[in-house]
Amino acid sequence: MLGNYLPVLIFLTLATLLAGVLLGLGTLLGRLSVRRRSDAQKLSPYECGFEAFEDSRARFDVRYYLVAILFIVFDLEIAFLFPWAVTLGRTAGYGLVAMAIFLTILVIGFIYEWKKGALEWD
Repeated sequence: MLGNYLPVLIFLTLATLLAGVLLGLGTLLGRLSVRRRSDAQKLSPYECGFEAFEDSRARFDVRYYLVAILFIVFDLEIAFLFPWAVTLGRTAGYGLVAMAIFLTILVIGFIYEWKKGALEWD
């Protein structure tokens, strides 16, 4: 019985060793690279490629959060529609009704975003 788990144990051991070696190698090469070619400009903090010009605790515009919600709406839609379409033959009517309810909720979220102006890029 335990012999059935031997391939899994070997796989987990090799995966752990490989992950450790790659992480160690990346850390080692990163430290060597920074020591050789580091200067004040390379080690300076940056925000999106340029120096920060405001306090980091400043409030974000509400449109940022609306775009994040919009991304989640479309991401969830795609993540659930593909497996649903693949198994539609087995789920039949129940799957169709469940997906109709799910898509209705997502469409309501999309309409909310539209009315709030998240699709306007002014």
